[in-house]
Amino acid sequence: MPATAEAVRAFRQRLGIPGLVDVHTHFMPARVLDKVWDYFDAVGPLTGVAWPITYRHEEEQRVALLREFGVRAFTAMLYPHKPAMAAWLNAWSADFAARTPDCLHTATFFPEEGVVPYVRRAVDAGARIFKAHLQVGAYDPNDDRLDPVWGLLAEAGIPTVIHCGSGPVPGKHTGADPIARLLARHPRLPLVIAHMGLPEYADFLDLADRYAEVRLDTTMAFTDFSERFGGFPPGELGRLADLGDRILLGTDFPNIPYPYEHQLDALERLGLGDHWLRAVCHDNAARLFRLDHGPGPVSQEIHR
Repeated sequence: MPATAEAVRAFRQRLGIPGLVDVHTHFMPARVLDKVWDYFDAVGPLTGVAWPITYRHEEEQRVALLREFGVRAFTAMLYPHKPAMAAWLNAWSADFAARTPDCLHTATFFPEEGVVPYVRRAVDAGARIFKAHLQVGAYDPNDDRLDPVWGLLAEAGIPTVIHCGSGPVPGKHTGADPIARLLARHPRLPLVIAHMGLPEYADFLDLADRYAEVRLDTTMAFTDFSERFGGFPPGELGRLADLGDRILLGTDFPNIPYPYEHQLDALERLGLGDHWLRAVCHDNAARLFRLDHGPGPVSQEIHR
């Protein structure tokens, strides 16, 4: 059953937030998204788990649904799987952001010749967030061709949502070690660890403890679906509370096998309290992307 706007609205109203900020939603050219959906349609044979797409709609309807849910800002996470693709995706995404003002202008990159100029063009054009997918792209984030890119993004303070955990299927360059090496060279690099780093949760929480600009997004974490791939360790819940100002709401909309509100329910049942939920679902990202002049720092009244 698709998510109802009423359920999401009730969640927002109870928390007293003006909307949700979802830093991990996918919009991309239709033919690319069709191939992504084809992958998920076949994911059963790859992982042994069926992955039905709940929001398999045309682009206009997907945007309308997020607005109906009260998502005040979202992203267009897109990523190349081969060379000579990222610049074209960035051009599409810039156009999408221009005609979709509530979408944070999103860009991407790949380790290839010419990567620095097209990343710089995206930054100059107003990109506010980047996406890197080490699993799909099958590249090492420490590739020499990317080093100036990371330096540029660190200097500009532009976050990159990076899929670097080994779930649902490990990749050659997934896991915390490549990211630890990257951060050792670029300690001020603002990374957002997608999916909380599933299933290497503790390892990526360690990196967030060590580097002040590392954040984690909640995408699919804690949900009934993802818990089957390796549940979040209960002993780490206190660290989620301690890092409450650096955890951001992400959902993977529209590519999720359950209704949108299930991600919100999964966060609520962690039992970390309403102050934590407000920070995660709105305040942290609103501050990161300067969506308004408030709110201030996350309240210290985070319950455990």
